[in-house]
Order: sequence, then structure tokens, then C-alpha cells
Amino acid sequence: MIGLVDQERVDEALYDDFESAKAREKRLAKEARFRETQAKNAALGKKVKDAPAARGKGRGEASFFRVTCKDNGRGMPHEDIPNMLGRVLSGTKYGLRQTRGKFGLGAKMALIWSKMSTGLPIEIKSSMKEQNYISFCRLDIDIHKNAPHVHVHEKRENKDHWHGAEIQVIIEGNWTTHRSRILHYMRQMAVITPYAQFLFRFLSDAPEKNLMIKFTRRTDVMPPVPLLTKHHPSAVDLLLLKRLIADTTKQNLLQFLQHEFVNIRKAHADRLIGEMGSGFSAETTVKSLTSQQLVRIQQLFREVKFDDPSGNCLSPAGEYNLRLGIIKELHPDLVATHASSPQVFEGHPFIVEAGVSIGGKDVKQGLNIFRFANRIPLLFEQGADVITRTALKRINWSSYKINQQQDKIGVFVSIVSTKIPFKGTGKEYIGDDITEIASAVKSALKQCCLQLKSKIVKRLQARERQDRKRNLNKYIPDVARAIMETLGEIADESPPKRPRYDKEDEELLEKVNSEEVTEMTFRDCLTQHVEQVDYEMALEYAMQSGVSEGPREAIYLNSLEGSYKSVDFQSPTFVFRFIP
Repeated sequence: MIGLVDQERVDEALYDDFESAKAREKRLAKEARFRETQAKNAALGKKVKDAPAARGKGRGEASFFRVTCKDNGRGMPHEDIPNMLGRVLSGTKYGLRQTRGKFGLGAKMALIWSKMSTGLPIEIKSSMKEQNYISFCRLDIDIHKNAPHVHVHEKRENKDHWHGAEIQVIIEGNWTTHRSRILHYMRQMAVITPYAQFLFRFLSDAPEKNLMIKFTRRTDVMPPVPLLTKHHPSAVDLLLLKRLIADTTKQNLLQFLQHEFVNIRKAHADRLIGEMGSGFSAETTVKSLTSQQLVRIQQLFREVKFDDPSGNCLSPAGEYNLRLGIIKELHPDLVATHASSPQVFEGHPFIVEAGVSIGGKDVKQGLNIFRFANRIPLLFEQGADVITRTALKRINWSSYKINQQQDKIGVFVSIVSTKIPFKGTGKEYIGDDITEIASAVKSALKQCCLQLKSKIVKRLQARERQDRKRNLNKYIPDVARAIMETLGEIADESPPKRPRYDKEDEELLEKVNSEEVTEMTFRDCLTQHVEQVDYEMALEYAMQSGVSEGPREAIYLNSLEGSYKSVDFQSPTFVFRFIP
């Protein structure tokens, strides 16, 4: 790839896989003992074990992969590509807007990994809407100077009017070891973003190892765009307060409190300034505040009670989308979803969306936990996460008619917030020490379980009715035969010994005697009676449950292809689209 040629070994003893004469003698003796033991076991009829595989000392032969990621998004401006992907930029995600991702360094980390493992640059293609050219850039990064090293940066013809971005990187890796994690990550992405289509392809030198998986789009209902929001006073620390003062355009303290924070109006700001003590006034210049005064303001923010921030700035996936994603990827027998109302921890709003499914495709027995933070899957450190601990220790599954050990249970929890309280430097799990989040996760899962319990109880009752009906039908032939034999004996009795019967009974005995009424007649009557009783019991249960038996009308939905003028009517659990 980079101009190297295979070299023949000159000194074999330098390499890890070199085997000395002593090591070879030891290995052969061990293999001989193993073959002897195998022969004895075979003679005694015992199970013969496979020979142990030879263990190498090194990492083995390196595998290199060309990884290409392409989308049909908005693309990147031509001039900004080198700085966007070849320079590590400083910034903050602290409390201003809900953002996807964790560090904002995804493409740069791929570039640095490529530089470490192969030394090769990455290639970028990008085009924006209504742009008649494709930007092509080949670059790597100068880590010491934190600057892009551009090899090629040019404009190419855009014949297909494509827009979006494509990044190609060559890295060293191990597909065999990490295959399951990659596919698991893609599946989780398909669950939380059913409005997007993913196509994953793995191409190998060996055609039998090729793989292609398509995660289809199920809806075109997008989550709302997250909105910019101001900082909540109770979430402000000293460093942030200093940065806000440095960046503000307001002159005095009163204007600064009103315009840089949420939930502080003029009257409230006046009261806060009065509480700060001597040295503070509404006309105090914020740029002239001393470090001690800043500490006083921050301390007051921590102690004073403010109204909770609104959750309107957040962008959850939506209960409708979460349900569609679960159904699309897992095909469960039962599914329930719930979205909490906006709640607050340390001045930051958050929303918890949860789903619980029973059964499904490629789902193991027991709890299968899917965790999402700001609509991004979390793969690692699952045991310490608040979602895992809540599902394992704080939910009594048996009280909801769910068998935690035998049922195939899918647990889906998505948390969105302007600040996700990750633990650890890798940002792979959410800590269990924040009471508000732990309580919200538990409440959302319980709501899902309550929905499932009612469905499971209905299924159990329907199964009991079916079992009862099956048992009754099983005894119908015997009962009909016994009735027929009894009536036949009565009909054959001589008139003096026969007791007096009603007119209807006499007519029945005559019909039995003339074979107008047979055993099959009683079977048919008993079968009809069982059917009638079963229907009446089902109807009575439906009336008690508030379900009315009414006419049903088939509804036909159009496919997503094509363009339509439509109006959407949204609710937490479905979207009704009216196409005139």
C-alpha cells in the first residue's frame, strides 16, 4: 500500500515465531503424549478430544481494511474541509444545545488511528445541494502542530447531482473479533433512527465471507431540531460564569442576569442583586467584578431556588419512532413504550424514553438491554450504567407476569439532555448516582411493564378459554355416546315398566327409537353449545375491559416512495398523515 515489498528473512532467530531445537523437542514430546492418551481413550470408548491449536507469541499477521462512510446529508463547504477534519478544534457542548455524539472528534480519531496504524492519509468527498462540483480532499494531520497536511484539494465534476459527504480511511483492525459489536451497533442505530436507512457491506478477498445488511427506513417522521438555550443559573460553575462575562455584550449586572440566563426576569434579578450584599448594584459593570464577587454570585446561584428549565429545547427520538424501530428490528410478540415529561437534574432538562418488548428475532433469553444517550448507542461499561442496574435490581419483573430468566425481554432506554452525566473518560455509561435520572428510568420502565401486564393477562385469559374449550370439545364424543346409550335403554323398556314422561320427553324417545336423533345429533348440539358459551364469556370480558365489538374496516397505507402534499397529526404513539 505504501511502497513496501516483502523481504525474505535473513536471521530467523530474530522473529517471535522462531522455534529453537530445544523448544521443538519439547513440543514434539508433548504431541506424542497427547496422541498416546487419545489412543487409550479411543480403546476404552471415551470421547476423543481435538488436538490443541498452536499458540503464537505475537499479534499475528496484520489485517488492513478500507473503511468508507457515505451519506446524503448537507455536505461540507469546500474551503472548510481541511480545518473541519484535519485540525482538533476546541469548543464546548456545555449546556447550550442537545448534541449527538460524545466528543466531536469522530472523524479526527479515525484519521489519527489511520496515521498510527498505516501512515496513510484519509480521502474526503463532499458536495452541497445545488452545487455543480464535488470537493475532493486527501489529507492527514500534523499532530505536533495540530494542523492539516493537505495532499490534494480540488473540485471535480458532479454529474449525478449528489450531495452529502464520504470519508474513506485505511486502518489496521480485526474483523473476526469485532464483527458482532459492529453489527450490534448498526442494529441499535437502526432502532433509534427508524427514519434513516443504513446499508452495511463487508467485501473480502474471499467471496464467501462477503456480507451485506440493509436496515430499511420505516418512517419519514423526523425528531424536532434541538434548540439553542441559555444556561440555567443552578447549573453554572465559576469557569462558565467567567466565560459568560467575557463574552457578554451587556454592560451592567441587571442586564447580564436577565439576558444570559433562563428563568430570571427583571423583578427576580433585582431581588438577586439585593441578596448579593454590599458592593453589588443593578448598575455594576459586569466586566469590573472581582474574583471574590464572582464566587459570591456563583454561590448564590447554588442556594437560591429557580424555576425548572423547559424541555422544549430537547430533541427526543419520540415514542412513535422508538416503537417503530423496535418492531422493525426485533419483530417482538409484544411491545410497550413510554416517554416521560421533561425533568431536571442540576439545572439541566432531560427526557427519558423507554420501551420493553417480549419475544422477537435474534433475541436471547433474559434481559437484552439497549442503551442510548442523545440518540447514540452506548456499547461498553454496561454493568455500571444506571439503565442496566435499574432493569436488573429495581424492577420486579415477575409482578408484571414476565419471567426474567426464560422470556426474551428487550429493554430500551433513551436519555436526552443538554448535558448527559457520563462517567469515566470514555463516556460509555451514565452513572447511577443521580437520583433524578435513576427515578425517571425506573418510572418509565414500570409504565411499560404495566402496559405489557394488561396485554399478557389478556393473552393468558384467552389461552385459558381456549384450553377450557379444547377440554370440553375433547369430552363431547364420550358424553354424546353416554347420552345416546342411556336414552336407547329407556326407549327399549316395555311400556308397563317405563315411568311417566312429559310430552317432549316422549317425543325425544320416539325420535331416538326411530333413529331420527343419533349420536351425531348430540355431538353437533353440544359443540354448538360450547361455541355459544365461549362467545358469551369472551363478549362479557370485552365489555368489562371497555372493548366494544364493532364493525372493522380495512385501512390501506401508501408506501413512502413518491412525493405527496400532506398534513401530519401527531400524538405520543402514532402519526396520522392526511393526503388530500
